Amino acid sequence: MPERPPRAIVVVLDGCGAGAAPDAADFGDVDGPSTLLHVWQHVGGFSAPNLARIGFLAAAGIGSAPGARYGRLQELSQGKDSVTGHWEMMGAVTERPFPTYPLGFPIPLIKRFEAEIGTQTLGNRVASGTTIIAELGSLHQDTGFPIVYTSADSVFQIAAHEDTVPLPTLYDWCEVARGLLVVPDDVQRVIARPFLGARGAYVRTERRKDFPLAPPANLVDAVGEVEGVGVVPELFSGRGFVRRERSQSNAEHALALGRALETRARFVFANFEDFDMKFGHRNDPDGFAKCLEDFDAILGALLARLEGGDLLILTADHGNDPTDASSDHTREFVPVALVGSGVVPGELGDRLGFTAIGATVGRHLGVDWPIGQSLLD
Repeated sequence: MPERPPRAIVVVLDGCGAGAAPDAADFGDVDGPSTLLHVWQHVGGFSAPNLARIGFLAAAGIGSAPGARYGRLQELSQGKDSVTGHWEMMGAVTERPFPTYPLGFPIPLIKRFEAEIGTQTLGNRVASGTTIIAELGSLHQDTGFPIVYTSADSVFQIAAHEDTVPLPTLYDWCEVARGLLVVPDDVQRVIARPFLGARGAYVRTERRKDFPLAPPANLVDAVGEVEGVGVVPELFSGRGFVRRERSQSNAEHALALGRALETRARFVFANFEDFDMKFGHRNDPDGFAKCLEDFDAILGALLARLEGGDLLILTADHGNDPTDASSDHTREFVPVALVGSGVVPGELGDRLGFTAIGATVGRHLGVDWPIGQSLLD
């Protein structure tokens, strides 16, 4: 059987940082975050033989991997979040930080939003999503007013109970917010945060939807017809991606990734976010470790499916150390490990720029892409 044409598969383990970046203190991370290593130390080690074998753990200072090609990447962009991380991987470096709102959004902005959607809002402060829903969920159900909140990231989040506000309405409100949030309030992402449950026992559902800024020109545009898994297409406003229903959890992402591998796509770009969303933001290192063990089985199945001409790149987009005092993202190096066609074992050390991911994909696919240095060099 002839070898299939070159195919690149990039899998991002959301929040799985590999040690404090040199500029971590500039981003408020002064206590030496090191997500994977600290999780390992907290639980006394976890079982992830596939992550170990390909060098992903070694890149974070856990053990060694003499037969692997791995290293760490340092972010150039001014941020520590999924949008800036994924954009930079594809060659779009964010030189100006997106606005954040530690004191809540400006009142005139909130008033414009309320006027557009025809209702008042609740909240307007920095908060954990689960916490603010627990605090304001009952009042929201009584009034129908949406809950608006933000975090340390550049996000405008709108939470609503699905039995109080229909999902299409919530998504419409997010579209309204996206239209209002322009310079200087060009918030990076508007996020719909639907939830269900009874008073005192609310739970967020898996029908979240992201409304990011449109990205600059990037490698996805150059490749086209990319198969995206999880939040990835939304981070790029869907541009350049095959339209698919979004998967919402690591288990669903694994199934979606399997389906993507059955297509003729040259490039598959996936994000597995449970590490960050379910455990990093909730300061749960034990759950984080178990999530890594569960993903290791997914990785084993993926490795078994690689064919000649395939290149697999495993990396992360930022850190989210669940052992530190904060529940926010952390400014860290990210691990990177390469498996497959044309990969020669070797330690890459620390490389400057997530742009190396796009450069490597472009080289493997034969796409003329001038941004970044290939990790195959």
